[in-house]
Amino acid sequence: MIKAISSLRKTLVLPLHLHIRTLQTFAKYNAQAASALREERKKPLYQNGDDEYVDLDWDNLGFGLTPADYMYVMKCSKDGEFTQGELSPYGNIQLSPSAGVLNYGQAIYEGTKAYRKEDGKLLLFRPDHNAVRMKLGAERMLMPSPSVDQFVNAIKQTALANKRWVPPAGKGTLYIRPLLMGSGPILGLGPAPEYTFIVYASPVGNYFKEGMAALNLYVEEEYVRAAPGGAGGVKSITNYAPVLKALSRAKSRGFSDVLYLDSVKKKYLEEASSCNVFVVKGRTISTPATNGTILEGITRKSVMEIASDQGYQVTQIRLIHSKHPNTLSFTPDL
Repeated sequence: MIKAISSLRKTLVLPLHLHIRTLQTFAKYNAQAASALREERKKPLYQNGDDEYVDLDWDNLGFGLTPADYMYVMKCSKDGEFTQGELSPYGNIQLSPSAGVLNYGQAIYEGTKAYRKEDGKLLLFRPDHNAVRMKLGAERMLMPSPSVDQFVNAIKQTALANKRWVPPAGKGTLYIRPLLMGSGPILGLGPAPEYTFIVYASPVGNYFKEGMAALNLYVEEEYVRAAPGGAGGVKSITNYAPVLKALSRAKSRGFSDVLYLDSVKKKYLEEASSCNVFVVKGRTISTPATNGTILEGITRKSVMEIASDQGYQVTQIRLIHSKHPNTLSFTPDL
């Protein structure tokens, strides 16, 4: 047995020059492997020529989550600056149970869309305006935010990477959801130590099942959406869960959505659960004035600009809810 071990030891002992040659060989292969890995990382996750459509029933798209292939992720460094983000396959993310977003709701989001033209090219709807609104919301929620250029670049990359998920012209849009959240762990009430910016996408049809038909709205007189001094004027995630009860009750009664009144006098119209409100009378288009409790919608701003260009009189006034069914009266916003 001792002889066998001694013989085996002899076979395992190599001359020094052979050891060096072996190490050099390993180093060579390691360098080649590292180089190949770097080249692999440089390759895009998607090909610009991948213009084929996914297999979906484009004629029956609702407003539900059908995750597209890729999402964009960017982290905030400790000095408050966002680093270069990157695309990755859509999937779950890892969060600490004590993450600021989970415990204290420190997060805001945006919503925009990519449209496909008849020639196949994509159009984005004013993403720079969403970027500015996110920055304003982040300031209110004491969060750092991506620059306008970083935001718009992330939207563009997400749209192009998921081009095959953009519905054909006239069939729907690719809804793009930018989300900024306090992802770092924290126990006491305070701003999170780390932030994550994510952009994901989903093909969608009309938000309301009625499509372009008229909506049946319920004026909510019990619950309110926002109060003066709160966060109703920014797109905080904390603004949306509280409306679910009122919205569910309205839908159970056959209504499409809820119109909320102001929280002080409960007589002035503010907005619906997920959109702004306009009242059209002749050539006059009126909408409630934003005063910190109403979100300044990108679509709202666009409608006001286009209507004004088309010769309509656009006013921001206080719209008073009348107790008479199916009627609205309004007074100038002094």
